[in-house]
Amino acid sequence: MEAREEYVLNRVAGLTLFFWIVKILSTTVGETAADFVAVDLKVGLMGTTLLMGVITATAIFWNFRQKKYFAPAYWFLIVMMSIEGALITDILVDDFSVSLVALDFVFAVLMISGFYLWYRLEGTLSIHKITNNKREVFYWLIVLITFALGTGVGDTVSELINFGYANSLTLFGGIFLFSGVLFYAKVINATLAFWIAFIVTRPIGASLGDLLIQAPSDGGMGVGAGTINIVFFTIIVAIVAYLSISKTDVIGNTD
Repeated sequence: MEAREEYVLNRVAGLTLFFWIVKILSTTVGETAADFVAVDLKVGLMGTTLLMGVITATAIFWNFRQKKYFAPAYWFLIVMMSIEGALITDILVDDFSVSLVALDFVFAVLMISGFYLWYRLEGTLSIHKITNNKREVFYWLIVLITFALGTGVGDTVSELINFGYANSLTLFGGIFLFSGVLFYAKVINATLAFWIAFIVTRPIGASLGDLLIQAPSDGGMGVGAGTINIVFFTIIVAIVAYLSISKTDVIGNTD
């Protein structure tokens, strides 16, 4: 008699339109929140990094205790990873004078190495099969690295080569859409398409935030950071509440 496969719940969010909306908005809110703490509250970059690191550790503990996907815990950790990833890049550039190009290269190597180890140990990189502790650790490690990499790439494009916020938003938005086209055309697989899209949502969110918040003289629209944070955070909370009730992004697997 064949052994019955055990039906288990995936530990990360399923991919819906809501996933990408919340991901982009959380990136924008994460960056502006970090700037508010570091600059407006005068905590400083190092102090903010340490403070957010403690909150991120708490978010990791809460999320891992679930042993399954739980929308509030998952998205809270996404926001905190967004903040911490951006702070890691900022502190290396601003306080330790590491070049953006060097950081882009290092984070890209770390990401590829993480994927290699993940595949060697687990035999899959599918985000639909995050069903044990080891895979979940690799998933969140890659998430943190991609946030740091996305921050560096975004800053390289928009600031180092002075491409501008609107142009950067168009560029990275185009890459996001093109990865979807390549997937549906069966040029690349679902895993590669997901991680390309996941990486570029970081500079998309940052470029969107900068475009809205920066002064018109700096290429922005001059909307207050407080207004953007309130509006975006309200949308995030509303969507996460809906997902918690509807469970439309909960994935089950036979593993």
